[in-house]
Amino acid sequence: MDSTKNKNTEEQSDSRASTRTHIPVLLNETIDALDPQPGEFFVDGTAGEAGHMKVILSKIGPTGKYLAIDWNKLNAERLREEFKDDHRVRVENVNFAGIPELLRGEKADGLLLDLGFSSGELEAGRGFSFQKDEPLLMTYSDEEEPLYKVLKRLSEKEIFEILKLTGERYSRPMAKAIFEAERKHPVETTGELVEVLQKAVPGRYEAGRLNVGTRAFLGFRIYINRELENLNRILEATTDVVKPGGRVAVITFQSLEDKIVKEIFKKQAKEGKAELLFKKPLGPTLREIRENPRSRSAKLRAIRII
Repeated sequence: MDSTKNKNTEEQSDSRASTRTHIPVLLNETIDALDPQPGEFFVDGTAGEAGHMKVILSKIGPTGKYLAIDWNKLNAERLREEFKDDHRVRVENVNFAGIPELLRGEKADGLLLDLGFSSGELEAGRGFSFQKDEPLLMTYSDEEEPLYKVLKRLSEKEIFEILKLTGERYSRPMAKAIFEAERKHPVETTGELVEVLQKAVPGRYEAGRLNVGTRAFLGFRIYINRELENLNRILEATTDVVKPGGRVAVITFQSLEDKIVKEIFKKQAKEGKAELLFKKPLGPTLREIRENPRSRSAKLRAIRII
């Protein structure tokens, strides 16, 4: 997909992403869009390190309710521990695509999806970072099959299609190199994968602007976790999750996700199911980018359910 070729497709390409300090992206803009009020019920499909969550909790007050969801088991356990004394908070360790089933017909006043990649994920040892040599898991959940096992049965064409999705111009030689490497010695760590990728591309890959693993790791992560499929599922179900008058805010960090959000929100607005809160996505200010470089590719889109 050429539209992604010259874009920063994933914030993990910046070495500064390894810092453990968490700064919620587009915080003020997101809170303004969601407009949380005392006593309201909010669902956070990507609670992560609770940056947006804490502000929303302060707005909904003692009578509000909050469903915090995280697919990563360790994140969910940490959230349960952190908010164990807060009667308003319920934490679930599932993918956000399963929110409708969790609600069982109950509807929320607001839904937040922050699709950013947290520092905690990069440091979890799951193979998300191409800057470390770790087992090639690349899954958020222990219940999902790790990438090093999936690679063993993927064809060269399938690998090519995964890499091509992110606009990687060397998708074909990369796919060939990975497929051939798997036949000789299975690729089981991030370091081994990066080594294979480096041998498949010119020495001056992208003129030194991107690490050879940036788009490839993004493509495999999206594929192995079915990220675009799950995003489609929850966005198509917003009217089942959020009550009339409720708000939905989604923060994306790369064009594949943003395109899905844009098209589904536009369709829902055209069908009279929702109202766009702003015609164009909101991005970070120059000040926020300076303070938090990982925010530079963030886009916020939001709707109000009719």
